[in-house]
Amino acid sequence: MRAQRARTTLWLLGLSLPLCLLHATASGTVPISLPEAAAALGRYLQGESVDQAAVIIGQIRLPRSLLAMLVGAMLGMTGAAMQGLFRNPLADPSLIGVTAGAALGASMAIAMAAPVVAGVGALGVVSIGAFAGGMLAVILVYKLATSGGMTSVATMLLAGIAISALSAAASNVLEFYSSNEILRRISMWRMGGLDGANYPRVIMALVATTLLGITLPRFANALNALLLGESEARYLGINIEFAKRCIITLAAIGVGFSVALAGVIGFVGLVVPHIMRMLIGPDHRYLLPASGLAGAILLILADTLSRTIVAPTELPVGVVTAAIGVPFFISLLRRRRDYGML
Repeated sequence: MRAQRARTTLWLLGLSLPLCLLHATASGTVPISLPEAAAALGRYLQGESVDQAAVIIGQIRLPRSLLAMLVGAMLGMTGAAMQGLFRNPLADPSLIGVTAGAALGASMAIAMAAPVVAGVGALGVVSIGAFAGGMLAVILVYKLATSGGMTSVATMLLAGIAISALSAAASNVLEFYSSNEILRRISMWRMGGLDGANYPRVIMALVATTLLGITLPRFANALNALLLGESEARYLGINIEFAKRCIITLAAIGVGFSVALAGVIGFVGLVVPHIMRMLIGPDHRYLLPASGLAGAILLILADTLSRTIVAPTELPVGVVTAAIGVPFFISLLRRRRDYGML
């Protein structure tokens, strides 16, 4: 019964995704109807980008919507993997320190390097700083949690909290000595945003999402076995240490890329997998792709709202993800018994 519900949910999410993408490209300060948006997209893809609608769709809204889709998919999949690894529905990718490390790396880049590099180059410097900071934090957490060739998940959780606190403290010191302009840029980056979207960023996100989409489902059975406990998973023939290393590495890559490309966007990696688990159950063969699709849809809708709700200005997309998801999440929590969860 749950398998049938899971397959139906995957089909519905898969069919909804292109519709959400088309709706996002049609929405914005300049109103364009859905048929005109589809026609303009076709003209742009054929190289006929001379009219205003085709330029708006092809050069501004399409890369932004694609980046939102890919970042949302990465956050959804990595969130589901981390909750399975830690056997805790409250876990999210930030627990291994990657988000705080990336925030520190980006803050350092904004404060020290970005002022001397203008425009698109500055965005690249910030992204590189965020990715390097996130990877360094994960390496430190992994080293602290590994002893004698064994990696303790509980120690990793505590080490992640410690490294996150250390990174936050360093970021606070940096902000304390920053000018008002730098402080505002750091704050805006931490709220998350897709306004720097372009096709090179979309390609980088596509590479990372494809890597996650191909490799993470290979560990679905290991994550299912880990739900029973590490000892039970070993009895079932699962190479636990190899699975943990691979899942942590993939989660770090996914979150590192998402933070580097779109800033800190909370909520998606925490709540989307939890919502999907309520709807289709804990089987990671279905939960991983469902969380990826739902994360993509949520972030596309959130970004569309962030561009339109107070147009011509924009809200930080991280604020909108919380505003959309929290009421739905609370509603599901109140109906846990209806979904077979006590």
